Amino acid sequence: MDRLKGKTALITGGTSGIGLATARLFRAEGARLAITGRDAARLAAAQEELGSETLIIRSEAGSLSEIDSLMEQVKNHFGQLDVLFLNAASALPAPVELVTGAQFDEIMNVNFKGIFFSIQKALPMLGGNASIIVTTSITNRTGSPNFSIYGASKAALRSLVQSLGLALIARGIRINAINPGPIDTGGFNRLPLPQEVFQAVKSDIEGRSPIKRLGTPEEVAKVALFLASDDSAYVVGEEIVVDGGISLVCLP
Repeated sequence: MDRLKGKTALITGGTSGIGLATARLFRAEGARLAITGRDAARLAAAQEELGSETLIIRSEAGSLSEIDSLMEQVKNHFGQLDVLFLNAASALPAPVELVTGAQFDEIMNVNFKGIFFSIQKALPMLGGNASIIVTTSITNRTGSPNFSIYGASKAALRSLVQSLGLALIARGIRINAINPGPIDTGGFNRLPLPQEVFQAVKSDIEGRSPIKRLGTPEEVAKVALFLASDDSAYVVGEEIVVDGGISLVCLP
Protein backbone atom coordinates (compact mmCIF):
# COMPACT_ATOMS: atom_id res chain seq x y z
CA MET A 1 0.00 0.00 0.00
CA ASP A 2 2.99 2.34 -0.41
CA ARG A 3 3.34 2.63 -4.17
CA LEU A 4 3.37 6.45 -3.97
CA LYS A 5 5.21 6.82 -0.66
CA GLY A 6 7.36 9.94 -0.68
CA LYS A 7 5.72 11.29 -3.84
CA THR A 8 3.76 14.52 -4.23
CA ALA A 9 0.72 14.54 -6.51
CA LEU A 10 -1.48 17.33 -7.87
CA ILE A 11 -4.94 16.33 -9.11
CA THR A 12 -7.05 18.90 -10.95
CA GLY A 13 -10.78 18.35 -10.79
CA GLY A 14 -10.15 16.40 -7.62
CA THR A 15 -13.28 17.13 -5.58
CA SER A 16 -15.69 14.63 -7.16
CA GLY A 17 -15.93 11.60 -9.43
CA ILE A 18 -12.72 10.22 -10.90
CA GLY A 19 -10.58 12.94 -9.34
CA LEU A 20 -11.82 12.39 -5.79
CA ALA A 21 -11.64 8.59 -6.10
CA THR A 22 -8.05 8.97 -7.30
CA ALA A 23 -7.22 11.36 -4.45
CA ARG A 24 -8.47 8.78 -1.94
CA LEU A 25 -6.39 6.03 -3.55
CA PHE A 26 -3.24 8.14 -3.92
CA ARG A 27 -3.51 9.16 -0.27
CA ALA A 28 -3.92 5.52 0.79
CA GLU A 29 -0.80 4.68 -1.23
CA GLY A 30 1.29 7.26 0.65
CA ALA A 31 1.22 10.34 -1.59
CA ARG A 32 1.26 13.92 -0.42
CA LEU A 33 -1.69 15.56 -2.12
CA ALA A 34 -2.89 18.80 -3.65
CA ILE A 35 -6.27 18.89 -5.37
CA THR A 36 -8.26 21.56 -7.17
CA GLY A 37 -11.89 22.29 -7.88
CA ARG A 38 -14.15 25.28 -8.26
CA ASP A 39 -17.27 24.41 -6.26
CA ALA A 40 -16.95 25.72 -2.69
CA ALA A 41 -19.12 23.02 -1.11
CA ARG A 42 -17.24 20.18 -2.79
CA LEU A 43 -13.89 21.76 -1.89
CA ALA A 44 -14.94 21.92 1.75
CA ALA A 45 -16.21 18.33 1.73
CA ALA A 46 -12.97 17.11 0.15
CA GLN A 47 -10.92 18.94 2.77
CA GLU A 48 -12.91 17.29 5.55
CA GLU A 49 -12.56 13.84 4.00
CA LEU A 50 -8.92 14.01 2.93
CA GLY A 51 -7.65 15.85 6.00
CA SER A 52 -5.66 18.96 6.78
CA GLU A 53 -2.48 17.57 5.22
CA THR A 54 -4.11 17.73 1.78
CA LEU A 55 -3.68 21.08 0.03
CA ILE A 56 -7.10 22.13 -1.31
CA ILE A 57 -7.06 24.95 -3.88
CA ARG A 58 -9.92 26.65 -5.66
CA SER A 59 -8.76 27.07 -9.25
CA GLU A 60 -10.33 27.63 -12.66
CA ALA A 61 -8.73 25.04 -14.92
CA GLY A 62 -9.11 27.19 -18.04
CA SER A 63 -7.62 30.42 -16.62
CA LEU A 64 -3.92 31.02 -17.27
CA SER A 65 -3.60 33.43 -14.34
CA GLU A 66 -5.18 30.90 -11.97
CA ILE A 67 -2.90 28.16 -13.30
CA ASP A 68 0.06 30.43 -12.47
CA SER A 69 -1.33 30.92 -8.97
CA LEU A 70 -1.99 27.20 -8.54
CA MET A 71 1.55 26.20 -9.47
CA GLU A 72 2.99 28.88 -7.20
CA GLN A 73 0.94 27.61 -4.25
CA VAL A 74 1.97 24.00 -4.90
CA LYS A 75 5.63 25.04 -5.20
CA ASN A 76 5.50 27.04 -1.96
CA HIS A 77 3.80 24.19 -0.11
CA PHE A 78 5.63 21.13 -1.45
CA GLY A 79 8.60 22.39 -3.46
CA GLN A 80 8.27 19.72 -6.12
CA LEU A 81 5.84 17.48 -7.97
CA ASP A 82 6.16 13.82 -8.85
CA VAL A 83 2.66 13.20 -10.25
CA LEU A 84 0.46 15.62 -12.20
CA PHE A 85 -3.02 14.26 -12.90
CA LEU A 86 -4.90 16.67 -15.18
CA ASN A 87 -8.48 15.56 -14.78
CA ALA A 88 -10.56 18.77 -14.73
CA ALA A 89 -12.93 19.02 -17.70
CA SER A 90 -15.95 20.82 -19.11
CA ALA A 91 -18.58 19.10 -21.24
CA LEU A 92 -21.60 21.37 -21.99
CA PRO A 93 -23.34 19.04 -24.47
CA ALA A 94 -25.36 20.62 -27.29
CA PRO A 95 -26.33 19.82 -30.90
CA VAL A 96 -24.14 21.55 -33.45
CA GLU A 97 -26.81 24.17 -34.28
CA LEU A 98 -26.96 25.35 -30.67
CA VAL A 99 -23.27 25.52 -29.76
CA THR A 100 -22.34 29.09 -28.81
CA GLY A 101 -18.99 30.84 -28.91
CA ALA A 102 -18.98 30.95 -25.12
CA GLN A 103 -19.54 27.18 -24.88
CA PHE A 104 -16.81 26.53 -27.43
CA ASP A 105 -14.32 28.71 -25.56
CA GLU A 106 -15.20 27.20 -22.16
CA ILE A 107 -14.68 23.64 -23.38
CA MET A 108 -11.45 24.33 -25.28
CA ASN A 109 -10.00 26.52 -22.52
CA VAL A 110 -10.59 23.94 -19.80
CA ASN A 111 -10.05 20.73 -21.75
CA PHE A 112 -7.11 21.68 -23.96
CA LYS A 113 -5.55 25.11 -23.44
CA GLY A 114 -5.59 24.84 -19.66
CA ILE A 115 -4.08 21.37 -19.72
CA PHE A 116 -1.29 22.39 -22.10
CA PHE A 117 -0.31 25.37 -19.98
CA SER A 118 -0.67 23.43 -16.72
CA ILE A 119 1.93 21.01 -18.05
CA GLN A 120 4.17 23.84 -19.25
CA LYS A 121 3.98 25.72 -15.95
CA ALA A 122 4.47 22.57 -13.84
CA LEU A 123 7.64 21.49 -15.65
CA PRO A 124 10.05 23.34 -13.33
CA MET A 125 8.65 21.31 -10.41
CA LEU A 126 8.73 17.95 -12.18
CA GLY A 127 11.96 16.03 -11.69
CA GLY A 128 13.24 12.81 -13.16
CA ASN A 129 10.88 9.84 -12.91
CA ALA A 130 7.82 12.14 -12.77
CA SER A 131 4.51 11.10 -14.29
CA ILE A 132 1.90 13.25 -16.03
CA ILE A 133 -1.56 11.75 -16.54
CA VAL A 134 -4.25 13.33 -18.71
CA THR A 135 -7.92 12.34 -18.74
CA THR A 136 -9.26 12.05 -22.29
CA SER A 137 -12.52 10.35 -23.33
CA ILE A 138 -13.82 7.70 -25.71
CA THR A 139 -15.58 10.57 -27.51
CA ASN A 140 -12.19 11.33 -29.06
CA ARG A 141 -12.47 8.12 -31.09
CA THR A 142 -16.23 7.69 -31.56
CA GLY A 143 -18.82 10.05 -32.92
CA SER A 144 -21.24 11.59 -30.42
CA PRO A 145 -23.34 14.36 -32.00
CA ASN A 146 -24.13 16.31 -28.82
CA PHE A 147 -20.48 16.23 -27.71
CA SER A 148 -18.77 17.38 -30.90
CA ILE A 149 -16.63 20.12 -29.32
CA TYR A 150 -15.94 18.05 -26.21
CA GLY A 151 -14.82 15.10 -28.33
CA ALA A 152 -12.63 17.36 -30.47
CA SER A 153 -10.96 18.80 -27.36
CA LYS A 154 -10.22 15.31 -26.10
CA ALA A 155 -8.84 14.27 -29.49
CA ALA A 156 -6.49 17.26 -29.26
CA LEU A 157 -5.33 15.90 -25.90
CA ARG A 158 -4.68 12.47 -27.36
CA SER A 159 -2.40 14.05 -29.96
CA LEU A 160 -0.75 16.25 -27.34
CA VAL A 161 0.08 13.24 -25.15
CA GLN A 162 1.82 11.54 -28.07
CA SER A 163 3.87 14.62 -28.94
CA LEU A 164 4.80 15.44 -25.36
CA GLY A 165 5.59 11.79 -24.73
CA LEU A 166 8.52 12.28 -27.11
CA ALA A 167 9.33 15.81 -25.96
CA LEU A 168 9.53 15.06 -22.23
CA ILE A 169 10.92 11.55 -21.93
CA ALA A 170 14.54 12.74 -22.25
CA ARG A 171 13.94 14.66 -18.99
CA GLY A 172 12.71 11.49 -17.31
CA ILE A 173 9.10 12.71 -17.39
CA ARG A 174 6.49 10.27 -18.66
CA ILE A 175 3.11 11.43 -19.94
CA ASN A 176 0.17 9.12 -20.62
CA ALA A 177 -3.60 9.36 -20.87
CA ILE A 178 -6.57 7.59 -19.34
CA ASN A 179 -9.51 7.30 -21.74
CA PRO A 180 -12.69 6.64 -19.71
CA GLY A 181 -15.93 5.48 -21.18
CA PRO A 182 -19.28 6.08 -19.44
CA ILE A 183 -18.46 6.38 -15.74
CA ASP A 184 -21.06 6.75 -13.00
CA THR A 185 -19.85 10.08 -11.64
CA GLY A 186 -21.49 13.21 -10.29
CA GLY A 187 -20.65 14.97 -13.55
CA PHE A 188 -22.41 12.30 -15.58
CA ASN A 189 -25.43 12.44 -13.31
CA ARG A 190 -25.53 16.23 -13.54
CA LEU A 191 -25.88 16.32 -17.33
CA PRO A 192 -28.50 18.97 -18.18
CA LEU A 193 -31.20 16.58 -19.37
CA PRO A 194 -34.78 15.92 -18.22
CA GLN A 195 -34.82 12.97 -15.83
CA GLU A 196 -36.71 10.68 -18.19
CA VAL A 197 -34.30 11.49 -21.03
CA PHE A 198 -31.28 10.94 -18.76
CA GLN A 199 -32.59 7.55 -17.64
CA ALA A 200 -33.24 6.54 -21.24
CA VAL A 201 -29.71 7.53 -22.25
CA LYS A 202 -28.20 5.69 -19.27
CA SER A 203 -30.22 2.54 -19.98
CA ASP A 204 -29.27 2.67 -23.64
CA ILE A 205 -25.55 2.96 -22.79
CA GLU A 206 -25.79 0.07 -20.35
CA GLY A 207 -27.58 -2.02 -22.96
CA ARG A 208 -24.95 -1.32 -25.60
CA SER A 209 -22.00 -1.96 -23.29
CA PRO A 210 -20.47 -5.45 -23.49
CA ILE A 211 -20.14 -5.37 -19.69
CA LYS A 212 -23.76 -4.11 -19.30
CA ARG A 213 -23.05 -1.36 -16.79
CA LEU A 214 -21.32 1.96 -16.31
CA GLY A 215 -17.86 2.05 -14.83
CA THR A 216 -17.04 3.37 -11.38
CA PRO A 217 -14.64 6.19 -10.50
CA GLU A 218 -12.67 3.72 -8.40
CA GLU A 219 -12.00 1.53 -11.44
CA VAL A 220 -10.51 4.51 -13.29
CA ALA A 221 -8.53 5.55 -10.21
CA LYS A 222 -6.74 2.19 -10.20
CA VAL A 223 -5.50 2.88 -13.72
CA ALA A 224 -4.35 6.34 -12.61
CA LEU A 225 -2.41 4.70 -9.77
CA PHE A 226 -0.72 2.36 -12.25
CA LEU A 227 0.34 5.30 -14.43
CA ALA A 228 1.46 7.37 -11.43
CA SER A 229 3.57 4.62 -9.93
CA ASP A 230 6.80 2.98 -11.02
CA ASP A 231 4.73 -0.01 -12.18
CA SER A 232 4.29 1.86 -15.49
CA ALA A 233 7.93 2.93 -15.86
CA TYR A 234 8.07 1.63 -19.46
CA VAL A 235 4.75 3.17 -20.57
CA VAL A 236 5.20 6.42 -22.54
CA GLY A 237 2.73 8.43 -24.65
CA GLU A 238 -0.06 5.87 -24.37
CA GLU A 239 -3.81 6.20 -23.90
CA ILE A 240 -5.35 3.46 -21.77
CA VAL A 241 -9.03 2.89 -22.51
CA VAL A 242 -11.21 2.15 -19.46
CA ASP A 243 -14.69 1.64 -20.89
CA GLY A 244 -15.94 -1.90 -20.38
CA GLY A 245 -15.52 -2.50 -24.12
CA ILE A 246 -18.15 -0.01 -25.28
CA SER A 247 -15.83 1.73 -27.74
CA LEU A 248 -15.56 -1.62 -29.52
CA VAL A 249 -19.21 -1.19 -30.48
CA CYS A 250 -20.63 2.35 -30.62
CA LEU A 251 -22.26 5.13 -28.65
CA PRO A 252 -25.38 7.02 -29.76
